[in-house]
Amino acid sequence: MATKCIINNVVIIFTFSYLLSAQFFLIDSTKNIVNNRPIIGILAQEISHHMNNIYPGLYESYIAASYVKYLESSGARVVPIWIGENESYYEDILSKINGVLFPGGNADFNQTNGFAESGNKIFKIVKRMNNNGDYFPIWGTCLGFELLTYLAADCVDFRCVCSGKNIALPLAFKSDFMQSRLFKNAPEGIIKILQKENVTANFHIKCITEEGLLKVNLTNEYRVISLNNDINGLTFISSIEHYNLPFYATQFHPEKNNFEWSRRLSGIPHSNNAIKISQYFSNFFVNEARKNFHRFPSQNEEADSLIYNYPVTYTGPTRSSFEQCYLFNKKKIIINE
Repeated sequence: MATKCIINNVVIIFTFSYLLSAQFFLIDSTKNIVNNRPIIGILAQEISHHMNNIYPGLYESYIAASYVKYLESSGARVVPIWIGENESYYEDILSKINGVLFPGGNADFNQTNGFAESGNKIFKIVKRMNNNGDYFPIWGTCLGFELLTYLAADCVDFRCVCSGKNIALPLAFKSDFMQSRLFKNAPEGIIKILQKENVTANFHIKCITEEGLLKVNLTNEYRVISLNNDINGLTFISSIEHYNLPFYATQFHPEKNNFEWSRRLSGIPHSNNAIKISQYFSNFFVNEARKNFHRFPSQNEEADSLIYNYPVTYTGPTRSSFEQCYLFNKKKIIINE
């Protein structure tokens, strides 16, 4: 009997140690268990008109590589999420990853089986997960910001036309911004940089206003954190978060500061402080994803799902606004080593 108890104790100790090992989870300084191997899905979108002209008929969707590098720089890995799939596909992939990023771009929200329709399926599933106690973050950037609010408004497009393309701006914080999860623990130096320096890259021709948010009855769901003015003086929302769910969005592009280098895009800041800002936002979102504990059922399935399987194309010389892109066709051809 004594020998059996000793063996059982050894098995329990070994199992617990394995679960807390660097392979899967760690205990942070606040003694909370966190996921040490977060994987974030980035939703692909329809191939842009520019890319289709450069590579006619070859590709159906893409992900700008800057979003991938952005998340990787904070310790996450990336899985591409395809557009135009059925709900069971999104249920399955979301059960295996730890967060979703809706990227910027120029996709049309009315496209059948496109970016918005696929995003809507994801949004509904993730909202249900969170309401059931399964912490799962979403981040939206630029078009992804617009998509998140569009979906929250039951697919009512309440964007307005604005002139916010190719300009870098500081943030005008709302008076209660320090109550937001996004900034309440931000270092004072980060806040000062955001308030005083042109470190947020804006590349949008549509935007969300506080008046628009009120019209679709979202002011009780989403906290407006900061505002900006476009070149014509129109005030638009530049950062936002859901009051209760881990949903965050910025109209500006944190990822561009680090990873997009076109000389004609003067609105991308590359200063030391601009890089700090980019890193702050990526660290924040990846740390949110660390609070989720979904896993692939096997290492092989995980490896086969990662974006590492796909080639990246140097698109900068084509006058694309992206230095590199992952370009996908319907067959989703994978690199053969």
